Amino acid sequence: MTTTYKKLDVEQLLATLPLDVKIRLLAGKDFWNFESSPSHGIPSIRVSDGPNGVRGSRFFNGTPANCFPSSTGTGASFDVELVERIGKALGNECRAKGAHVLLGPTCNMQRSPLGGRGFESFGEDPTLSGLITAAYINGLQSQGVSACVKHYVANDQEFERFSVDSVVSQRALREIYLEPFRLAVKHSSPWSFMTSYNRVNGVHASENTQLLDDILRKEWGFDGLVMSDWTGVYSTSQSIKAGLDVEMPGPTTMRGSAVMRQFAAGKIFVEDIDERVRNILNLANRAIESGIPFEAEETAVDTPETRALLREAAASAIVLLKNEKELLPISGKPKKIAVIGSNAKIAVPSGGGSASLAGTYTISPLDGITEAAKEIGAEVSFATGASAFRYLPLIDPFMKNAKVEFFIDSPTKDYFNDASFSAKADWEEPTKSSLAFMIDGVPYDKLGSSPRCRFTAELTSDFAGTWDVSLGSLGQATLLIDGKVVVENVESRRPGELFFTAGSEERRAQVQLEKGKTYLFEVRHWTDPTKVTPGPFATLDKAAGFRVGAYPSQTVEAAREEAVALAKTADVAVLVVGTNVDWESEGFDRKNIDLPGATNDLVKAVLAVNPNTVVVTQSGAPVAMPWIKDAPTVVQAFFGGNELGNGLADILFGKVNPSGKLPLTFPARLEDNPAYHSFGITSDTPGKVVYGEGVYIGYRHTDRSNITPLFPFGYGLSYTSFAFSDLQVSSASAEGDFTVSFTITNTGKTAGKQVGQVYISPPTEGRITSPVKELVAFKKVDLKAGEKKEVTVKVAKEAFSYWDEHFDSWVATAGTFKVAVGGSSDALELEGEVKLEKTFKWRGL
Repeated sequence: MTTTYKKLDVEQLLATLPLDVKIRLLAGKDFWNFESSPSHGIPSIRVSDGPNGVRGSRFFNGTPANCFPSSTGTGASFDVELVERIGKALGNECRAKGAHVLLGPTCNMQRSPLGGRGFESFGEDPTLSGLITAAYINGLQSQGVSACVKHYVANDQEFERFSVDSVVSQRALREIYLEPFRLAVKHSSPWSFMTSYNRVNGVHASENTQLLDDILRKEWGFDGLVMSDWTGVYSTSQSIKAGLDVEMPGPTTMRGSAVMRQFAAGKIFVEDIDERVRNILNLANRAIESGIPFEAEETAVDTPETRALLREAAASAIVLLKNEKELLPISGKPKKIAVIGSNAKIAVPSGGGSASLAGTYTISPLDGITEAAKEIGAEVSFATGASAFRYLPLIDPFMKNAKVEFFIDSPTKDYFNDASFSAKADWEEPTKSSLAFMIDGVPYDKLGSSPRCRFTAELTSDFAGTWDVSLGSLGQATLLIDGKVVVENVESRRPGELFFTAGSEERRAQVQLEKGKTYLFEVRHWTDPTKVTPGPFATLDKAAGFRVGAYPSQTVEAAREEAVALAKTADVAVLVVGTNVDWESEGFDRKNIDLPGATNDLVKAVLAVNPNTVVVTQSGAPVAMPWIKDAPTVVQAFFGGNELGNGLADILFGKVNPSGKLPLTFPARLEDNPAYHSFGITSDTPGKVVYGEGVYIGYRHTDRSNITPLFPFGYGLSYTSFAFSDLQVSSASAEGDFTVSFTITNTGKTAGKQVGQVYISPPTEGRITSPVKELVAFKKVDLKAGEKKEVTVKVAKEAFSYWDEHFDSWVATAGTFKVAVGGSSDALELEGEVKLEKTFKWRGL
């Protein structure tokens, strides 16, 4: 039952609320809810992960949610109108799940392709990221749901993420890493921010006065709420005085009684506490005014309109990189299409970690291609070819009647391997997944400090022969099949990177299964409190968690030979390869940019036997392509959400003309990335990561260093052709505003969309060293064959400016600047000039 609340009189409440109530409001109530005070009319605000979907208030057995493309895919659309519609759809789903705040969008810069959460960010350019972020926020907040822009700031790696010090010059901090956040505030007025885990120049972001008070609130005029990332508060009085309003999650660790002690010691005052509570109450008023119920039941959203938007978004996230033989779109009515690759059969809608969720449904590439092939009468055959997984795929597709049970009493020594089990559960719940991260949704308060857990599911094999099976867990666990222990993860348990690095390594075994026979898979789990490794999430110390995987055994050579034989007989081969949540996830960074396992050997082998091969790479961040010269047709599909399979098929079969552009530079090799010498575990300064490349990330680096990338920023092909003409650049005002107008013509025979990208280059004299060019505006237009449209974009003073560390301000430099326009950073067809008559300094928005 929900409670109705009236709008709060904030100042009156601040004058009358008891101090203990105010202090209680400074931290979350639980994992997904703010504290409340019903007797004072203050509701509990519910938050939900983001950023590419609305998971709701449970990791474990949560209400199904729609998954939109991960942020690099959304960034590839270069389409602010589409992103605003995505934001509205996410807002509607927040309403259905009773969530008042969505924890997104993420607008950190992708400094290195190795960043584990790189797929959560929109790209490497602050203008692209800032304007896409603003569109997302405008759509979301139009539905009465607060965006929570994250992670503020310089949160660019997972290695030592709670402690690492991001050492970055003030110029790079301002021009690159803070800039998308500033643009978001300028163009959308977000209602909340989330601080990052890391230090910035020696001070943790959650207690950094310069970032939270001087820049965000005073300089930019932000008047919303600032919350911490989960467990990202490391001080009491410092974080309160710096401007951090709410510690998340609850129950509190750094506030509560600690605040009272700091208050008694005179380290903080009532005025400091009131400043924080005022922002909490203001956000509560926005939640009240939204009409979203408090403590509401969660429901799923699955409508034809939402599915259509998911499909449109998936197609917009795809970039055509090569089409030399015009193999795409698939035409000529091929009779046999070979689909190859584990990313084809096992859908990868998102990266891992807090961005992952249980989808309402998912269309794999194999599903989408098979359905599209029916329309042209083609037969589709499939072979895996090479495994892309780091952990064995979950048993979910094969299981039924799955449930988890909890028992209050501690386990006997035989608990993990006793074939007979008849104890009555103290709590149980059915589940649809063999990945159970039970950090929430389980009544641990009633089950004791360390309950034991049992998972059972019936699995029917679709393959006769040898299977690999696996188990990973938070605590100690064993996997039994029909009462026999097959995987032991108790005495042999070793720490690994599962479950936000709090889990174990994956343990594997081989078993013989008969086709069509049903087996009882059983996991017995217990967390031994004497063997818990303290981690950032206190609830993990007793929470149950495990993942069960299984996959038919096959040697690398046999898998590749099967795929090659299939490719030889096909008119067209579609090779879908890439990464997945095993390789790109919150909690750890990538070790390299190579495709997993034997993937590259598979690609080379298939290309050698079938020249009509379409290579589809799917990843959240750049991957190396050592076979690129031999591949005439290459498509980059980012993590595409629920409809990734249909979106890909729409592109491959020509229902949609590809229009995506790379939001990231794809380097030919990892060493060409500017952060190569100072990222994560490669850093030569333990505890610190020095941003030695300064402002030169992404295309700024390749331009200045004269490096030819594999594919440049802003690049993307189409099935039609476009021409740019009629460039007009207005005079610049004294405030630094001007407009750029140009015409885009579709010179081909197919309707399509093109992105007009506007770059500016500074004068070569009278200014400090600066990037060769920088993106300052972009506009996507939809054109019929032969159609032309005039495009006009507004450019502001940022285009003329750099951050001057001596004056501690932006400086817009007088002089003549070159303006260039085109469809990619390396294909600028038009050039003009704009002159700023007088130098001026500025701060703020």
